Amino acid sequence: MCKVIAIVNQKGGVAKTTTTVNLGIGLVNEGKRVLLIDSDSQGSLSSCLGVAEPDELDVTLPTIMSKIMNDEEFDNTWGVLKHEEGISFLPCNIELSGLEVSMVSMMRREFILSEYVEKVRDLYDFILIDCNSSLGMMTMNALTTADSIIIPIQAAYLSVKGLQQLITTISKTKKYLNPDLGIEGILFTMMDSRTNYAREIKQLVENSYGKNVRVFDSVIPFSVRASETSAEGVSIFKHDPKGKVATAYKNLVKEVLNYE
Repeated sequence: MCKVIAIVNQKGGVAKTTTTVNLGIGLVNEGKRVLLIDSDSQGSLSSCLGVAEPDELDVTLPTIMSKIMNDEEFDNTWGVLKHEEGISFLPCNIELSGLEVSMVSMMRREFILSEYVEKVRDLYDFILIDCNSSLGMMTMNALTTADSIIIPIQAAYLSVKGLQQLITTISKTKKYLNPDLGIEGILFTMMDSRTNYAREIKQLVENSYGKNVRVFDSVIPFSVRASETSAEGVSIFKHDPKGKVATAYKNLVKEVLNYE
């Protein structure tokens, strides 16, 4: 059975895309069939997987969502690209910005992405959705589609401050739109465990949310090597396979697989 996980945080710069790429390819390395969906109009996930100009692609997520909105048929594999490390991904580009405006007046506007996912679900073991840095229409579509959510956060005040708002949004989505939605866990990223400040923030989150929401044991450390992967168009497993970030993401993969 396929599991759909949305990688969500309305705060930018918390490694949502990096986590989507490395968790996804880590799952592929464990023999899983994985689809990544780029649901950000900036096309960050697409760029991180080697697409030089996402805006020049003929078929992307907004193309397919337009088909769904117009009740037009399309092939299950249409628009899906294959990365050299074995993962499949559906790219996105700036066209999504215009589409989001059109979605506002649609009936069942929160369920457009889920219609696509239901169509391709049987082809994969995992589908990971990389969300943009907002709680707008596309993020709501992702929350309505997902079985569970991973929340990447930094051990920083502003990142943690927005966590309650996100959890409230998730709770409302679960109540009104997706009763099966759960939180896979909170993931600390770009963590500098040497500082008292980072450790205190992590402890605060564990004390405040740990009883109701899993906080992953895996912590993604800060590393310049990790940020270099975006320009290379590959995962950390290929760019720096013996580094501390690769080890951390391997541990995260194990936690996700053990939590199924």
